[in-house]
Amino acid sequence: MSTNVVTKPDLQTLLQNLTLDEIKKNALQGRWLDQMKWMSGRAKHTKSWYFRLRLTAIIGGLLIPALVSVNNFKVGATEFEVKWVVFALGLIVAICGAVEEFFRFGERWRHYRQHLEALKTEGWQFVQLIGNYSSEQYPTHAAAYTKFATRIEEILQREVGVYVTEVMAKKDEKKPEPAIMAAQTNEYDVPQNAKVLPNG
Repeated sequence: MSTNVVTKPDLQTLLQNLTLDEIKKNALQGRWLDQMKWMSGRAKHTKSWYFRLRLTAIIGGLLIPALVSVNNFKVGATEFEVKWVVFALGLIVAICGAVEEFFRFGERWRHYRQHLEALKTEGWQFVQLIGNYSSEQYPTHAAAYTKFATRIEEILQREVGVYVTEVMAKKDEKKPEPAIMAAQTNEYDVPQNAKVLPNG
């Protein structure tokens, strides 16, 4: 069974059991559930790289002064060996810092998690007919569908806007090569075959 929270069978079953026609159910699958799955995958990917790079830099940074102390006391290794190890660790720490700074994995992780949680919250309110979709105002899912479709599109448009104006803008300040920027955007940040919910 999948451990991905946005593709669990119970959530898929809830979607199929809603009082909606098949066209709208398919649209929800393609635009809401699949987008949640995509964002969840990006969040996991960027979190993994962020923690790898940060932990490597932190551990390397702690080892360097320890090795320098060992070298000063001439314990267990030649001065030449210790210097090369310190040099290698310093290089690794610098590379990890530069890579994380360029790809901004930490900011991307927080960005994707924030918008994933917004989609999840909106979806669960819709499924349970609470909050913005109170059953007092919307007696059925069909009655609440138009509002839900509109709010999902607003969240997705806001996600793109925030990514371009905040996350990518910080990259632009460093003026990377256009070819590198294009390759990075295509590989990491653009969902394929995006669909649009019918509004009504």
